[in-house]
Amino acid sequence: MFNGIIFNKGIVKKILKRPKGINIFIKSDIKMSKKDIGVSVACDGVCLTLITIKNKLMEFYLSNETIERSKFKHLKKNDQINLELPLKYGQKISGHICQGHVDTVGKINSIKKIDKSYLFDFHLNSKEKRNIIEKASICINGISLTISKVTQKGFQIWIIPHTFKLTNLSKLKKGSFVNIEIDILSKYVKRYINDKK
Repeated sequence: MFNGIIFNKGIVKKILKRPKGINIFIKSDIKMSKKDIGVSVACDGVCLTLITIKNKLMEFYLSNETIERSKFKHLKKNDQINLELPLKYGQKISGHICQGHVDTVGKINSIKKIDKSYLFDFHLNSKEKRNIIEKASICINGISLTISKVTQKGFQIWIIPHTFKLTNLSKLKKGSFVNIEIDILSKYVKRYINDKK
């Protein structure tokens, strides 16, 4: 479980194709060692298991299922990745509950700088658009954010300078793909109401 507050980033150094997936190697200053092998790490919001680490180079395996459901089908060497370690008991939850189970891939329609903040406009497929509401939490590339407006083709989010600087949002542009995880609580409520009908 994660809370979508990003303090660490990494750079994709190597992508190794396998018969039914890929192994990715991410270089980062995040504090991890060999004793952490087996730990879950949110990589751009996708919960992945650390399988090796050496000289700050972390290795993760992605199955074809994970690749198809995430933006990692577009992954390239030198891409910047947001990283988050799992929550510890007693840790403050500053964002919202994030599972690292990506629902879909979104696409950036536009990015506008307004004063010191940034307005991001995202395209979202109609199936998942039914699950979002204004002012609800949403996880984008592993970042806990708030939907400011639901639009005809997706939604908008305001990004403050602090978040823009600390995450890979500063590296994105029009046409970039992002991982999206819909708030799990809203999905549970919707399922419960539909089952009652």
